[in-house]
Amino acid sequence: MTDDAVIWNRLAALLPGAEAQEVKDCRDIGEQEAGLGLLVSGILGHHVPISAMAKAQISVLAETWGERETLTPQILQCRDDGTPGHLKLIEGDANTVPEATGVAEQDLAGLILVPWITCTRCGQVLMRAHARESWGDLSYLARHYVITMPNQVTVLRLFPADSADAAFADLQRACSDAP
Repeated sequence: MTDDAVIWNRLAALLPGAEAQEVKDCRDIGEQEAGLGLLVSGILGHHVPISAMAKAQISVLAETWGERETLTPQILQCRDDGTPGHLKLIEGDANTVPEATGVAEQDLAGLILVPWITCTRCGQVLMRAHARESWGDLSYLARHYVITMPNQVTVLRLFPADSADAAFADLQRACSDAP
């Protein structure tokens, strides 16, 4: 798995010097949430075009640090740099999949799958599995991360709640092997 610090520093380097250092400093002192906010606002403020992969990586970091819901609208507004890539952020809780089949069907019973990141080469989809709260909304935190076939129903791999980065790395590995 790629080291979080390497990804963090690579993303921070998208910003001008002083702002990049401020984002790195936030990570170094344990203020990842603030650093992610500075990163995304800096990218938008400077109109920095970024790749679809960078958007997905920022989204995974935001998920890991509890900032995905807050930062997703801004991440999706970031300008595309035109770099060809096969991983794409497909954020949107409106497109949920109510039932899963396959190897993890029992573990996902009663959970709602939300498409998150897709591979445009092989069609596999990284999804977040959420519970439906008593008031009707989806749970704030994902209960699992799931990689599905292109049909978004057949589960290939299941990851625990604290493994957004591992699930993303697995999707990257699987897709790098795709034709």
